[in-house]
Amino acid sequence: MKTHLFIVSLMLLILFGACNSGSVMTNATGLAYEVVVTMDQKDWKGEAGELIKADLGSPVPGLPQVEPSLRITYVQPHDFNGLLKYVRNILIVKIDPSVYSKVSLSYEYDVWAKGQVVLTMKAPDAAAIVEYLKANKDKLANFFVDVEINRAIAQLEKKYSSVVMEQLESKHDLMLNAPENMTYYKDTTDFFWASNNANTGRTDLVVYTFPYTDPNTFTADYLVAKRDSVLKANLPGAFPDSYMATETRGGIQYTPITINGKYCGVLRGLWRMEGDMMGGPFVSHVRLDEKNNRVVVAEGFVFAPETNKRNFIRRIEAALYTLRLPGEFDKPVSAPLDVSKQQK
Repeated sequence: MKTHLFIVSLMLLILFGACNSGSVMTNATGLAYEVVVTMDQKDWKGEAGELIKADLGSPVPGLPQVEPSLRITYVQPHDFNGLLKYVRNILIVKIDPSVYSKVSLSYEYDVWAKGQVVLTMKAPDAAAIVEYLKANKDKLANFFVDVEINRAIAQLEKKYSSVVMEQLESKHDLMLNAPENMTYYKDTTDFFWASNNANTGRTDLVVYTFPYTDPNTFTADYLVAKRDSVLKANLPGAFPDSYMATETRGGIQYTPITINGKYCGVLRGLWRMEGDMMGGPFVSHVRLDEKNNRVVVAEGFVFAPETNKRNFIRRIEAALYTLRLPGEFDKPVSAPLDVSKQQK
């Protein structure tokens, strides 16, 4: 497997050159959605290692082509030192039957660098890891993806599109931190659209609402039908009779999650433009605004036929987590981590 240590090392050397000896903890380095894995080489080359690689490199759901969730760099424990300890995402696998009786996962922040997360997997033997990963699909990948989404959320809380924020708050009684470059928009009753209008990696955001009248609202079938009707009416294509529709042939994924203790439905899949040669991935967050008895849908979609789409769709997905309904404007937002934090 190819590694990316040269890029990481170069970035670190530049970073160290810019810092003086009296500075505080070094900032973590490396690229988003990259992870360093360290474990015994014989286990890495065995079934346990193969499953860890398959988990971390599992395909990103809802994309038109296969893209891995994370790029992996492996290093043996005796080589895990120096520059490698400053990488932003690290997985340490410890196997010892004299110490551990079952598989456990825990994480720590800022172990060797600021902004870093270190996930530690402990197990009595390799067979226990195999059993655990078979029973917990994409557990490792989902953890690091959520960590990266939270990093993107933190960035969006500092820099965001004031246009989107002001329009949603003043006209729709909602808040959302969209990427700062989303300055093109259209605002109508119960429907808002914004875009970065980029030539490469175009990303769009839509927010729409409708009355909550049907208990079957929070199902994939209902939400796809609603999506198609709303976007057909509000996002016409460039050609006559062209409009946006959901591409159902590749499958639609619907997953319930919890945000600030409240239910949120996550819908993801592919969109296409009827009557035009356009398409790409989308992801929606669907929530119930109890105060106004309405359903709020915030969706991001990407058009980037010339390049990979993973980072584009995940950046707009991070923005969806910042959607706040009436009564939540002062609450923090984040993607929940499904692993326990290590107690010091």
